Amino acid sequence: MAFSYLSAGESHGPCLAVIIEGVPAGLPLDEATLAADLARRQLKAGAGGRMAIETDRASILSGVMAGKTTGAPIALSIPNKDFAAWQGRAVPAYTTARPGHADLAACVKYGFDDIRCALERSSARETACRVAVGAIARAFLGHFGIRAGSYIASLGAVREAAVPPAEALAFAATSPVRAPNQAQADAYANAIHLAGVKGETLGGVIACQVEGLPIGLGSYVTPERRLDARLAAAVMSVNAIKGVEFAEAFANTELLGSALHDPIARDTAGHVCRPTNRAGGLEAGMTTGQPLLIRAAMKPIPTTLTPQRSLDFATGEPASTTYERSDTCPVPRACVVIESVVLIELAAALIEKLGGDSLPEMLARYAALPTADALRLSPEPKVFWPERPGL
Repeated sequence: MAFSYLSAGESHGPCLAVIIEGVPAGLPLDEATLAADLARRQLKAGAGGRMAIETDRASILSGVMAGKTTGAPIALSIPNKDFAAWQGRAVPAYTTARPGHADLAACVKYGFDDIRCALERSSARETACRVAVGAIARAFLGHFGIRAGSYIASLGAVREAAVPPAEALAFAATSPVRAPNQAQADAYANAIHLAGVKGETLGGVIACQVEGLPIGLGSYVTPERRLDARLAAAVMSVNAIKGVEFAEAFANTELLGSALHDPIARDTAGHVCRPTNRAGGLEAGMTTGQPLLIRAAMKPIPTTLTPQRSLDFATGEPASTTYERSDTCPVPRACVVIESVVLIELAAALIEKLGGDSLPEMLARYAALPTADALRLSPEPKVFWPERPGL
């Protein structure tokens, strides 16, 4: 079975839980590996009061022995420290739907008379599960030289600066606002501060890059195997993400076809190369061997200190939303979530490509994968559809 997972749990329940299937045997894994990415998800810039309470730590309950995966399903548990504060507490029914949340559609769909039945599960708290799973995918892919990073390309009205990707990723790795350089970091921090003072929230554009991918992950033969479709679906599944593009897909629509597509050539050493990467590392649903470039647009989250117009379901009367703690700007924290869902899909695609049950077996198969340099097209014409006798 390919790499997959199922999460469970609510925002203020006892814990979040996740079961991961398809991780090969022999992968070194411990709780410290998971903690590194979970800590990145808890960056303080733009975060609300919840981050002052939680210190996420995933406990490995199964699937790992003596520090290595066994090939069996892996079970993880992430406790909610805030659960204790809600135990035994009389929580009044939440009946005023918040624009931009799951509230209205969920209450109609499931017949709820208390919005909390929806908001507890639809909360972005669940993304802690995906970050923990993504940490396992990151550890697995790292053995094949595949690595990912991200930065905030723009935040609110602060437009992106022209920063080389390598420089942007390196700076963002230690930036509390995941900025590509110091000037952007200062501008982002100021924008977050001003939004907080006004009782508002901020969105932005996250740029994610993955390097070291082989040619040919994914496929064009059926729609569900196209890797660009799978990646887009994974990114769009993240809370508050409203748009996704590969490289600069929307800006590329302004180019003519002959100017857009990445030429295929040989470098001075004779290796097959692509001088540009406007495709973002994907063609026809498959990786090209170039860096994978994904950009995700995150809307300003709808839980605002400034009240919004709505209706009270209990009375049917106009009402204003009431504020519960929330982030001013979750974009810096969302960077690792985007990386995680991308890495999960790439891990699944690589496992599908290689097959095998253990990491050593997969590494041997990976080393034998063909490259573009090995491509030799037959000079002999081939007849794919021979004439049928009697026609």
